[in-house]
Amino acid sequence: MKVGLKDLVYGVYERNLAAQVPADRIPRHVGVILDGNRRWANAQGSSSAHGHAAGAAKIVDFLGWCDESGVEVVTLWLLSTDNLSRPEVELEKLMTIIESTVSNLVTEGRWRIHPVGALDLLPAHTANLLKESAEATAEIDGSLVNVAVGYGGRREVVDAVRSLLADHASQGTSLDELAQLIDVDHIAEHLYTKGQPDPDLVIRTSGEQRLSGFLLWQSAHSEFYFCEAFWPDFRRIDFLRAVRAYAERNRRFGT
Repeated sequence: MKVGLKDLVYGVYERNLAAQVPADRIPRHVGVILDGNRRWANAQGSSSAHGHAAGAAKIVDFLGWCDESGVEVVTLWLLSTDNLSRPEVELEKLMTIIESTVSNLVTEGRWRIHPVGALDLLPAHTANLLKESAEATAEIDGSLVNVAVGYGGRREVVDAVRSLLADHASQGTSLDELAQLIDVDHIAEHLYTKGQPDPDLVIRTSGEQRLSGFLLWQSAHSEFYFCEAFWPDFRRIDFLRAVRAYAERNRRFGT
């Protein structure tokens, strides 16, 4: 394959970017809001489904970049609870793309898949595929990939509180006793991501500068990076810039 001057320049720039980040400054957990698929498609004069498919095709590349950098946990927000109100025809196509994407990740055999979200809100087939994907990859010696489908930050906190109440009710704990016991750690133990490190870096593509409830509880001390590129156009250079920006920040954790 003929390599152009532009490719050579980008290759050198990528290597320089990667070299600028010390190994001890790599984020352990990266969360990504994969935004801009539909706007990318509109700019191409194409359908929303084409945009979602193009975005899905970017995911394996992105996870590879994370592996190369030493990221241990990645959370991909593929579908929010708000997205479930989209027109049925669009939603059906989107669910098909998500199922295909997750199946491809399983076939790759490189990552442990962990679904996060209100699976009870999803079509039964989609929910079952997500659960089966987690089971099929549980023993893989690779990074952990949280697949957020039917996810909403407020819904996660509500589900965590419900789970906490049900757990203590089964133990015979009264509400008065629970009121005295409950703290931040108790709720964290019932989140979708329980047992995982909180995200160090959250990236959102498409130029939007808001979290929209993504990892609402877990992102209290996260660093945020907003990128202008639509998700299908997100490049390794963009990822390395985000990691470099993270590495250059002085994380105070409230101190």
